[in-house]
Amino acid sequence: MLSAAEQERICAARRRSGWGPRLIASEVGHPHSTVWATLRRHGLSRRPASPREAVRRYEWPCPGDLLHMDTKRFQRFIRPGHAVTGVRDTTGAEKRLRLGHEFVHSIIDDHSRLAYSELHPDERAATVTAFVERALEFFAAHAISPKRLMSDNAWTYTHNRSLRELLTDHGIRHLLIEPHRPQTNGKVERYQQTLKREWGLGQTYRSSEHRAQALSHWLRHYNEQRRHSAIGNRPPISRVRNLPGQDI
Repeated sequence: MLSAAEQERICAARRRSGWGPRLIASEVGHPHSTVWATLRRHGLSRRPASPREAVRRYEWPCPGDLLHMDTKRFQRFIRPGHAVTGVRDTTGAEKRLRLGHEFVHSIIDDHSRLAYSELHPDERAATVTAFVERALEFFAAHAISPKRLMSDNAWTYTHNRSLRELLTDHGIRHLLIEPHRPQTNGKVERYQQTLKREWGLGQTYRSSEHRAQALSHWLRHYNEQRRHSAIGNRPPISRVRNLPGQDI
């Protein structure tokens, strides 16, 4: 067994460089297996994980104070895929079809978590602007007057003149998240995960067309019936004010 001094020498090299056992072995002159055993003995066989940034949660006080916007891509298909069947066999004919993708555009209200989503074949500026316009009509029908809209820095959001004009006409301020910090837009990111798990993968659809037909039904369930743990285990519609006939 190595002396305490040699063991400390190996550990010091690990802490200083972050190298693996093979590189450390070449520096300290001991066999790779000896270095590995020493690092393991002292709890240094793995580099310590970088500390996670503390979670900073926030919620605007009223519906409409802030809307979050994002887009999620889904693969088109003509039969159930491996994500739900576990079977990965794909014929050459299916590969040559090049079915491509479709995109779910979503906006969610920060306070109530009321959501609006549409499925489209692209993420072009005209598509985004038309989607946002219909989303604003949806929120207006629920007595929500948006003041701010937050998105990431995608080109279709930041260089979209028609979107900028639409938001200006409605007196809505467009906020952009800090680059490489999607957690700032975390509520819609979390919603997209739920959308994928419960709508995208929650059922076995015969094709992507059948999946598309189910989106509006799932969205109503999400808004009016599904219990949301972050808002007291209630559905989003229960947090929308001045709305008669709430289905909760």
